[in-house]
Amino acid sequence: MRVDSKTFVYQSIEHTNGPFFTDRRSLEAVRDRIVADIRATVADADADGVVVAMSGGIDSTLTTALAVEAVGSDNVLGLGLPCHMTEQAHVSDAHTIAEGMGIDFEEIQLRPLLEVFDETVASDLEPEIEADDRPNERNHEIGNATARLRMLTAYYAANRQSRIVLGTANRSEWLLGYFTKYGDGAADAYPLGDCYKTEVRALAKHIGLPRRIVSKEPTAGFWATQTDADELGARYDVIDPLLYRLVEEGRSLEDVVAELQIDRDTAEEIASLHADTEHKRATPPTPGIAGRGGDERLEGSDALE
Repeated sequence: MRVDSKTFVYQSIEHTNGPFFTDRRSLEAVRDRIVADIRATVADADADGVVVAMSGGIDSTLTTALAVEAVGSDNVLGLGLPCHMTEQAHVSDAHTIAEGMGIDFEEIQLRPLLEVFDETVASDLEPEIEADDRPNERNHEIGNATARLRMLTAYYAANRQSRIVLGTANRSEWLLGYFTKYGDGAADAYPLGDCYKTEVRALAKHIGLPRRIVSKEPTAGFWATQTDADELGARYDVIDPLLYRLVEEGRSLEDVVAELQIDRDTAEEIASLHADTEHKRATPPTPGIAGRGGDERLEGSDALE
């Protein structure tokens, strides 16, 4: 029987360095749990391995490294899926890392595909009147389309090679809805999904990922110059302590602001992001006819009410 990863991580590992798992003992326990979970997920699916979209950033690099540890380098496929010229250096990093890990790596340029999408689908669906006061709106829409093209590519590779897709989102991103529905928010498993960004960095250092990867400015790569901090309104060293106290400890915003001594407006913005993106973390709802919504019922269905 598989043990729920979150139950293991948050109940079986003691905090010895504040609220996050950053000491050696805790990190080793987290590492073992993630590796075991990847291995069990692949076995349960009777799959031949995994696919990871590698951006050259810390999350995808750490996910790949843990996957190699779990199922072996021969069973991990890395995909470099650049869409902008500014991403080329990061993809080159991903390629170099993949070679060092001994895994297969394929680089696929998505720019031609996105341009065709933009010229056909996007242009036909463009509003008649552009809103001048929302200059970044189209950036977000095309960015979401790019994320979905990347996941489409990852799943095609997985389907063709009898593999599963490992997502690379961490808990900080998940709690803020900082992902694209059916883009990077679609995967068969999220090995880092229980780890805050603070813990991701600590674990990456612990297992010896290259310093240049660990120290990179976080970005979703949606467009040139885009960064997580710009999009979220704060850096993760501000976001994580706030989120942990609000979500894991269930404390009030007032108490957390007072304890952490952070800007009230920033705290409210982060808290609002968490609340407003709840729909992104939930299973799409159904009408609930005859009590059929949510989990499948084991007993016979009642008549339609």
